Amino acid sequence: MSNDIPIDFTELTQLTELGIPQTSLDFKSTTLESDHYICVRESGAQGNTVAIVNLKNNNEVTRKNMTADNAIMHPKEFVISLRANGTTLQIFNLGSKQRLKAFTMDQPVIFWKWLDDTYLGLVTQSSIYYWNVFDGTNNGPTKLTDRHHTLNNCQIINFVAEPDLNWFAVTGIAQEDGRIAGHIQLYSKSRNVSQAIEGHVCKFASISLSGGVQPTKVFCVGNKNAQGQGNMHIIEIDHVDGNPQFQKKVVDIFFPPDASNDFPISLQASNKYGIVYVLTKYGFIHLYDMETGANLFVNRITADPVFTASSYNDGTGLITINKAGQVLSVEVSRDKIIPYVLDKLSNVPLALALSSRGGFPGAENLFQQQFQTYLNQGDYSNAAKVAASSEQLRTQDTINKLKNITPQPGQISPILQYFSTLLDRGTLNKFESIELAKPVLQQDRKPLFEKWLKEDKLTSSEELGDIVKSYNDTTLALAVYIRANVNIKVVSCLAELGQFDKILPYCQKVGYNPDYTNLIQNLVRVNPDKASEFATSLLSSPDANLNVEQIADLFFSQNYIQQGTAFLLDALKNDTPAEGHLQTKVLEINLLHAPQVADAILGNQMFSHYDKPTIGKLCEKSGLFQRALEHYDDLKDIKRVIVHTNVLPSDWLVSYFGQLNVDQSVACIKELLSNNMQQNLQVVIQVATKYSDLIGAAKLIKIFEEYKCTEGLYYYLSSIVNLTQDPDVVFKYIQAAARMNQTKEIERVVRDNNVYNGEKVKNFLKEFKLDDQLPLIIVCDRFNFVHDLILYLYKNQYFKFIEVYVQSVNPANTPQVVAGVLDVDCDENIIKGLLMSVLGRVPIKELVEEVEKRNRLKILLPFLEKTLEGGSNDQEVYNTLAKIYIDSNNSPEKFLQENNNYDTLVVGKYCEKRDPYLAYISYSKGGNDDQLISITNENKMYKYQARYLLSKSDIELWNKVLSSDNIHRRQLVDQVISTGIPELDDPEPISITVKAFMENDLPEELMELLEKIILEPSPFSENASLQGLMILTAIKADSSKVSSYIEKLDKFDPNEIAPLCIDNGLNEEAFEVYDKFELRSEAMKVLVEDIVSLDRAEQYAEKYDTPELWYQLGTAQLDGLRIPEAIDSYVKSKNPENFAQVIEIAEHAGKEEELITFLDMARETLREPVVDGALINAYATLDRLSDMEKFVGGSNVADLEAIGDKLFEAKNYKGAKILYSNVSKYSKLATTLVYLGDYQGAVDCARKASNTQVWKQVNSACIENKEFRLAQICGLNLIIDAEELPELVKTYEYNGYFNELIALFENGLSLERAHMGMFTELAILYAKYSPEKVMEHLKLFWSRINIPKVLTACEDAHLYPELIFLYCHYEEWDNAALTMIEKSEVAFDHSSFKEIIVKAPNLEIHYKAIQFYMNENPSLLVDLLKVLTPKLDLPRVVRMFVQSDNLPMIKPFLISVLDKNNSVVNSAYHDLLIEEEDYKSLRSSIENESNNRFNKLDLAERLEKHDLIFFRQIAATLYTKEKKFNRAISILKTDKLWPDLLRTVAISKSKKIAHELLDYFVETGNHECFVALLYTSYEFIANDYVMELSWLHNLSNFIKPYEISIAFENQKKLNEVYQDLQKRKEADRKQEEEPGVGQPLMLTNGPMSYQGTGATGIGL
Repeated sequence: MSNDIPIDFTELTQLTELGIPQTSLDFKSTTLESDHYICVRESGAQGNTVAIVNLKNNNEVTRKNMTADNAIMHPKEFVISLRANGTTLQIFNLGSKQRLKAFTMDQPVIFWKWLDDTYLGLVTQSSIYYWNVFDGTNNGPTKLTDRHHTLNNCQIINFVAEPDLNWFAVTGIAQEDGRIAGHIQLYSKSRNVSQAIEGHVCKFASISLSGGVQPTKVFCVGNKNAQGQGNMHIIEIDHVDGNPQFQKKVVDIFFPPDASNDFPISLQASNKYGIVYVLTKYGFIHLYDMETGANLFVNRITADPVFTASSYNDGTGLITINKAGQVLSVEVSRDKIIPYVLDKLSNVPLALALSSRGGFPGAENLFQQQFQTYLNQGDYSNAAKVAASSEQLRTQDTINKLKNITPQPGQISPILQYFSTLLDRGTLNKFESIELAKPVLQQDRKPLFEKWLKEDKLTSSEELGDIVKSYNDTTLALAVYIRANVNIKVVSCLAELGQFDKILPYCQKVGYNPDYTNLIQNLVRVNPDKASEFATSLLSSPDANLNVEQIADLFFSQNYIQQGTAFLLDALKNDTPAEGHLQTKVLEINLLHAPQVADAILGNQMFSHYDKPTIGKLCEKSGLFQRALEHYDDLKDIKRVIVHTNVLPSDWLVSYFGQLNVDQSVACIKELLSNNMQQNLQVVIQVATKYSDLIGAAKLIKIFEEYKCTEGLYYYLSSIVNLTQDPDVVFKYIQAAARMNQTKEIERVVRDNNVYNGEKVKNFLKEFKLDDQLPLIIVCDRFNFVHDLILYLYKNQYFKFIEVYVQSVNPANTPQVVAGVLDVDCDENIIKGLLMSVLGRVPIKELVEEVEKRNRLKILLPFLEKTLEGGSNDQEVYNTLAKIYIDSNNSPEKFLQENNNYDTLVVGKYCEKRDPYLAYISYSKGGNDDQLISITNENKMYKYQARYLLSKSDIELWNKVLSSDNIHRRQLVDQVISTGIPELDDPEPISITVKAFMENDLPEELMELLEKIILEPSPFSENASLQGLMILTAIKADSSKVSSYIEKLDKFDPNEIAPLCIDNGLNEEAFEVYDKFELRSEAMKVLVEDIVSLDRAEQYAEKYDTPELWYQLGTAQLDGLRIPEAIDSYVKSKNPENFAQVIEIAEHAGKEEELITFLDMARETLREPVVDGALINAYATLDRLSDMEKFVGGSNVADLEAIGDKLFEAKNYKGAKILYSNVSKYSKLATTLVYLGDYQGAVDCARKASNTQVWKQVNSACIENKEFRLAQICGLNLIIDAEELPELVKTYEYNGYFNELIALFENGLSLERAHMGMFTELAILYAKYSPEKVMEHLKLFWSRINIPKVLTACEDAHLYPELIFLYCHYEEWDNAALTMIEKSEVAFDHSSFKEIIVKAPNLEIHYKAIQFYMNENPSLLVDLLKVLTPKLDLPRVVRMFVQSDNLPMIKPFLISVLDKNNSVVNSAYHDLLIEEEDYKSLRSSIENESNNRFNKLDLAERLEKHDLIFFRQIAATLYTKEKKFNRAISILKTDKLWPDLLRTVAISKSKKIAHELLDYFVETGNHECFVALLYTSYEFIANDYVMELSWLHNLSNFIKPYEISIAFENQKKLNEVYQDLQKRKEADRKQEEEPGVGQPLMLTNGPMSYQGTGATGIGL
């Protein structure tokens, strides 16, 4: 892109090079909220990720796994917003890894965007919302308004808001009438009203207008209307009173003709510069002045379409991404915009306005001229405004000029107008702020100054702060110093104001480190609490570098113990070993002065590195026994202190034992028991309890027993008995509890504890003989000592406790108790009574087992009967009663049949040996199939078994008994047939029985069964199912009986039996079945499909003569390909239903003649397109075209187009032509006419069809037959479709018709729908076949061709001038220049090359061009270098020519760039002058101070050896400039250049050099130069040295003038001294004459009268 354009255009990065896939570069996946982050949603096989590109951090890419559908980044912060499923919204701070917000919407969000740094805007299908993300609440989005109906069916692409969040605008685009239309909903929150606007892009902005009190808010809208015209509207919103009215601006947005589908995609506005950027889809950037609407610039920045954009560089520019992945930025060029407006646009007012508003350089001269003009005219008001408008004029010089102007009476001074204008515009600079502050503060208008300061109208500086402080306002001065970052004075002011708490935060914030120790020392005297607080706050600052001990001593030395302690506590909070002495110090001081504070410090365990023994003794002396114990390690000390239990907290003392070892703990426990056991017992118990595991229960029990402390032992063991796993501990506890008479506790332990030895405890309790035997009962019950318990209780006559055990403790063990008392032969009544007392709580089964073992079941009868009366349903009760009734023969059969609650298996088993029939009843009742089958088989009870099987009707059970493995099967079958079946009247059991016989492959037995049921009189003789089953069985078992069964039986289902016959090959029997039941159609089906006898079928049809039979016969004949017979049968049936199959088969077989008969019959009842179509096809096939035309002309429903297609495929073009003509299908008719050779007709039809494919087909046919005129007609209708061009061109080229092809395109250019592809293809064709026409074509139509394609064609055709022409118009300046260089023999033109090369962005091409000119066009080289000068690296250019030994060739160029003062250029120029021996020019060059950059010593060394004296003279001059005086003098001496020599000595100002040269002149006798030297070096030649030389060499005559000058100066100095002496004497005389009374002592008065002049300015 050209360097003189007014924008800075930069490629920031290439996303594809950062690993971003090309497929993710679209509006949906890639989001751009600002110039900080790019967020890309990537999809892959591994899942979805989001890539975040940090444009501010070297394009760093961060990837996160993500399941969301969309993601956008915050404009500035590392905060990401995620959207999943359209409704789930989450915002995360990726830096702190926090979730800021989460919300689920009712409707899916289809678009969202950050409105500013705080609010997120959201759009759903029906509403518009905004959401404060950083308010710290869980609030969801707030609804603004409903979505306007004009946005329906639109893709939402943007959402913007005015900074005050009062105006909002949502933008959407949609496809309308073949274009992309834009719609905007503008919403005012304060008015709650929406307005629909046509537009593609919009933005809220503000601009400061001249005379305005506040910036003016505007709304910018860009649009491309339906007519393809672009425009932008700039409209004021929320007008502020006092501001000038902003006139609405409407300006055009230019769209090139070849970008008809382009439209605006982004609009950004720079409030700072007042410039609007409009970016289009195709990459065109437009710049407009916001105030005037003037178009500043338009150009294309990318050839690839862009899809998103945002603001850039704090809103001063625009950033965008194109489809190729380039991230591009566009910003107005500060250095070029004003020159561009002045030179290219010639708009001086606009340039001044832009420069004033944006501070752009380039208009300085204009402002200066205006300012000076106004000053000269006395128009000071406008002069002040001009000065305020230009950054370059805002200097101290301007201020001084305006200050020095005296205003006319009654007018405001220019300087005040100047400051007023500046205050309205923005911030004053440093000089302006100081100048304005002085008069304001002098007038004591500090509130006004504060107002300006708060509004950032002033630039703070140290000088401004000093001025404010000089007016005794420290607070205001502090505000200035803070803004100016004058740290030392900020701290001084804070201290002066007593705001010490603000000093440290300020110093930390700005990184300043003052002398804190001195500051704290001063503060301690004033406010020790503040000093402590301040010193403590300094500890957190690593930069404070405090001496903690020194600071603490500052407090303690002043007896500020509390403040010093507070400071040290914070200072020592890290508890490091190096701070041990300070920890000891703070504890000692507080133990001596404030023991409670020391106690608190120790209690908080803040320190661990102090001197513990010392602190421990101090604690004991202070009565802090707890702290003393914490510090003692010696057992003697511990035992001495620990007995103070009246002072020590018991909880702490108990925990203290945790710090002692076992021996120390035991010793301390004994010490406590020895000293006042009663007082210390509670503590000892707690210690023993807590540290039982550590000391050991056995050891503690021993200690308690040693001191005979039963109470302590009991309470100690009570705390651990529930936790211990030691049986001895539990036993000891039971013993202690027994001695303490704690029976209830013993009862609890023996019941709940699981670790004691039951045998041992049982024996102890039996021996101890407690009054309450319940603990013993519990132990025996738990450890199953029930028998021993009963014997013990019975023996000791504890009958009551036996009842207690049974009734209260464990009724479940009643069976064992009963067994026990039975074993001791207890009275039955007692046992019955005992059982009655636990009625309903005894396990019956166990009780029965125990009693049954002893053969005493009858004893349970009353208990069981009572149990039943109580409502028990326990099965065991019924089982036992059944057994008792069976054994006692008390109506057992009735009980077994009527009762349903006993266990049939148990009772049946009980009965098997006693009475098998009772067992059968029991098993039958319980459905115990296996047991019943077994008992009936064993006892040959087949009759009962048969009845049970028929009643059960279980197929699986039948299968089991009918198994071939069953030896009892035959006997059972006989009983079933003879006994079971006759007894039944329900058909279901018979059906299941039959099924069972069938499944078990018993056909003979089954037929025997069925014949008995059906053929013999029975209720089931007429049963249709059984008749069918009988036939079925016969089909499978004995097919010879089937026919007779069919004849005898008439209740079976023919639709069931006949198919089964067919399946088993009994086709005749099936026919008999259907015929018997008069099912004629089914019978016919059997004849034609199974028996396969069409002749019998035909006879059958003739016999009954029904349409159905004829139709069936016809279908069968058709399937057998008896087509004429089938058609005849169909005609007889009068049923054309199967017309589709008849037509298909007849046409396939060529039976159209016979088919016509069928179709005529079908048309009598049907109106089917297929039928009519088949009739037309038959006429056409039989070439009966007249009949066909007659039929087509009449009434029919045929699909004529489809029939025509069919005839066309069959190459029956005449028939197809009739049909296509009839339905006006011109596209197909045209094709048909092509095959008939009627090309003119085909073209006419193609024109009527207006179909691309038709045109292509007709065109190809015309080309093939060399009908080029007609082919061109077709071609003109094809080339307007860009997609058809390649194939069309290929067709002509393949056949070699190049001229005809070119003529076609030439004629096509005049078409209304001519497009870029046509111009492009014609250019390519010219390049291939008519190169002489290419240039003319390109000059006419370069803007309408696809340049890249034509570039390739020209390159292939070696048309280099044309190639260069295209490169230039495509702005490929690099390639244009390279082509002209490489093909210079045919394409070089110097004037064109100069224009091209300066626009080439690749600098290497510039040097290649220079080399090219050096080799081939040396005479034009300097001219080239002149135009390239601004872009050239001058040293590199010079080196090129030095290396090629062609430096003289560019001498004019070197002279032209000498003003650049480049060392390499200067040296090269000097080399040329030396080579040319042009000493004058060389001297002129080195004496020119603007060309002083070269190595002077190197040049001097070269010139020193030159043959010409003039160059040696120049060498001496150079040495002089470099202060190499001796070398210069040496040259000048050698060449006797005396004037130069004298001048060099004078310049050196060296006495030594002057003296040496005097000696030289004396020695050589050059007295004239000797005298001249005395005058030229007069100031630094020593007079005595001259006198000495004169005396030695008799030179008094020569130095006489010198002597006279010296004498004159000496006399003059003596006169001055004498005059001064006289003045002093006169002053002394007058002082002596004045009286001395009342004068203060000189001791005090003398020094005060002396004013010091030292650097410090302090008097001595």
